[in-house]
Amino acid sequence: MSKPDRPDLRPPAPWVREEQLHLLSLSGTLAGLSITGVTLFHTMGRGSVVRTVADDVLAASALLFLLCTYAIFFALRTRHDRLAPTLVNVADTLFLLALTGMVAAGMIMVYTVW
Repeated sequence: MSKPDRPDLRPPAPWVREEQLHLLSLSGTLAGLSITGVTLFHTMGRGSVVRTVADDVLAASALLFLLCTYAIFFALRTRHDRLAPTLVNVADTLFLLALTGMVAAGMIMVYTVW
């Protein structure tokens, strides 16, 4: 196997790639779970303002998880050393924001809806 001519086209370390693959799978799963929560609220019917707040937070979390999935996908596909770490940082930030929103929606559901 030959080395690439340009130093900015090196592949990432194997453990970084494995972390990204796990986060890709997890963010896709949590996006689906957030959509399931939104669907659950809609099947329960319209009610209080709190339900719509939790519904909106879950919808925003699903969107953030989806954007996280895209960022990870592009980070895995890029061959540029400067772009990949930036995309990984964006994906990590999006994942943490979405996870925080999902937990907040869960707290809203537990303490006000049920």
